[in-house]
Amino acid sequence: MELAQIAEQFNVEGRLVTIQAIESGNVNDTYIAFFRTHFSEERVVLQKINRRVFTRPEWIMANMRVVTDHVHRRLKEEEDTADRIWQLPRVIPTKAGDDYFVDDIGEYWRAITLIASATSYDCAQGAEHAREVGMVLGQFHRLISDLDPHLLRDTLPGFHVTPKYLEKYDATLQTPEAAKRLAGSIEARRLSRFVEERRTFVNVLESALKRGDLSLRNIHGDPKVNNIMIDNLSGKGTCIVDLDTVKPGLIHYDFGDALRSICNSAGEEIEILNQVIFDVDLCESFVKGYMGPARDFMTDLDRHYLYDSIRLITFELGLRFFQDFLAGNVYFKVRTEEQNLSRARVQFRLCESIEAREKMIRNVLRSASN
Repeated sequence: MELAQIAEQFNVEGRLVTIQAIESGNVNDTYIAFFRTHFSEERVVLQKINRRVFTRPEWIMANMRVVTDHVHRRLKEEEDTADRIWQLPRVIPTKAGDDYFVDDIGEYWRAITLIASATSYDCAQGAEHAREVGMVLGQFHRLISDLDPHLLRDTLPGFHVTPKYLEKYDATLQTPEAAKRLAGSIEARRLSRFVEERRTFVNVLESALKRGDLSLRNIHGDPKVNNIMIDNLSGKGTCIVDLDTVKPGLIHYDFGDALRSICNSAGEEIEILNQVIFDVDLCESFVKGYMGPARDFMTDLDRHYLYDSIRLITFELGLRFFQDFLAGNVYFKVRTEEQNLSRARVQFRLCESIEAREKMIRNVLRSASN
């Protein structure tokens, strides 16, 4: 089936004039479809959902429909008192009224509205940008805080449940491939010791959930800095995008992952480890932004585990990279055999930087929460 025929299945006013591929994005195939009438133009995001990652695309779309309908209703209720026009993409139905279209070879397609006149960035642009990123995530968490988590499907079981990744790592250690790679790399053996020294810490959030200290809520799942849109005209945050990983979980994984992303300006692929530093100033700006809207739903116990979330999610990603290296690079895309090993080194170095700055980070969290 031609791409144009797929785009025309969706209920968009006007005539389709062109479709452009978007190269960014690591999971779904993404395009911008341009529709024109005699007096306007509408651009929509057209995506083919990656079924290797999301085995139940219909669950993805059901979650997206529940979340976007809920958020749009709340935004409408609050628009007269809001300091800006907050946004979230809308699911565009097919002409048959469905939330997605299945083509003749069984691929799932969706169309969503484009957040126009807004830009996302791969790294922090400064303190004000970090503050706006924090505010957008806090606002998103606030808006979905009263949405029953049981209304959403768990589209990625085990995703951001750190003990599960440790179990997978332990299973990988028993394989001949892992033994070979450990024997052949001094650096791999050093990283394995790094993991062993932090085993007792891995259960910190999940144990708190079991004790009732923390509650299951709805999370974004991938709140990295380049999923936050900044309005080109005002410079203020306007929305969070990429809702594929929205699911029930602990908001602490979102909070920690956002800070892991925005406070390491060196990035995830840097080779010079002494450039990998957790920027406490950017952390402070982000937390001040986040806590504005988050005060509506955060408990004292939620705040108690915020530092742990930053340290843990950074360790988790390093563990995932390292496990994949030991398994033979079967999950993350790589250009070289040791790329996942290098990625793990960066995250573990960032984890060390977070640990070294624990007192400063806790002071930031304490002062921003008051």
